[in-house]
Amino acid sequence: MIVRDVRLEGAATDLRVADGVFTEIGPDLVATPGEEIVEGHGRLVLPPFIESHIHLDSVLTAGDPEPNRSGTLFEGIERWAQRKEKLTVADVKERVNRVVRQQASFGVQFVRTHVDVTDPSLTALRALLELRDELSDVMTIQIVAFPQEGICSFPGGKDLMREAVGLGVDALGAIPHFEFTREYAVDSLNFVAELAAESGLLIDVHCDEIDDEASRGLETLATRAYELGLGGRVTASHTTAMHSYNNAYFTRLLRLLTMSGINFVSNPVVNTHLQGRTDTYPKRRGVTRVKELTEAGINVSFGQDDICDPWNPLGTGNLRDVVFTGLYVTQMLGHDQIADSHRFVTTNAARTLNLGEAYGIEVGRPANFVVLDAGSWYDALNWNAVVVGSYRAGRLITRTEPVRREVLF
Repeated sequence: MIVRDVRLEGAATDLRVADGVFTEIGPDLVATPGEEIVEGHGRLVLPPFIESHIHLDSVLTAGDPEPNRSGTLFEGIERWAQRKEKLTVADVKERVNRVVRQQASFGVQFVRTHVDVTDPSLTALRALLELRDELSDVMTIQIVAFPQEGICSFPGGKDLMREAVGLGVDALGAIPHFEFTREYAVDSLNFVAELAAESGLLIDVHCDEIDDEASRGLETLATRAYELGLGGRVTASHTTAMHSYNNAYFTRLLRLLTMSGINFVSNPVVNTHLQGRTDTYPKRRGVTRVKELTEAGINVSFGQDDICDPWNPLGTGNLRDVVFTGLYVTQMLGHDQIADSHRFVTTNAARTLNLGEAYGIEVGRPANFVVLDAGSWYDALNWNAVVVGSYRAGRLITRTEPVRREVLF
């Protein structure tokens, strides 16, 4: 198959795909007899979008059994604890199947999901493990064992994490700011770091997702990553307390973060919604220091976080919305910042997920790519261009007709 006349990194080119991989990339490729031709009409091609932080186990549960009336993170945790009592494998799979197909329609092909393991039966985890295998041809799903109610503060929390490892999760999480004490927070991070090092798993911690500038789990996580040589296998998600750190502390911390080599995930839509809830005015945005981290050469990606659940009553899975909001909230609307911003949900996110050579539009790599109804990322972002085609190993898996607009005056 040849995908003809598309734009890749600003240049016009063609893509040749055979046996599920890119075999040739360049302008004016000559078709062989009988080779399929797909006309790109000058549209933008990108590697698939990556959802680097979401909670698939809780999707589509907003208001069940009751809504989060305060709109706060901690009431969301309370509402989810109620909903968790009703979980069944069938319930989780039905909701997640709907959302994954919705994500796919927006060009997402890789997802890292956090799954609550503070449930002695591990119902949601078992359901997601089944779906990871069932959907592997169309969606790569990484599963993080996420202790929503804490590791040290939840009865049997460490044993449940070990059981999750045995069941086959891809990564280990923690939630230090929600543990009962600072000592528990540090212990939980030490436990996860050592368990991941032993088991060869990735780490993705809900780290300092709070407006309290005294929340300093990040320094412990980065130190352990540095000491154990885990580097890019470790991700700090949210880190919203960083928004409230004084500059003297942040400047010192930045050296450690750079040395550690860890990744960051910001969730600008949901954190803008959840943070600053105890403020009157001035009211903090509550999003981590994306601009400063990026300028320091630290890898940052963006995630949706929640879709219609106790923490976020809205959301579709369209990562364009996340990037668009993130650029405004972080004041990163310079021309080059906008033009490069797809990296927060493409190449940067691929580094976060440790995808390596399984990702990217290069000869010899899997032919996974999306075609957008725009000639540039700037236009695609500004006009919310649809993904007219999403290809997985060279096979078309989703298709959307271009939007037709008519002004009748």
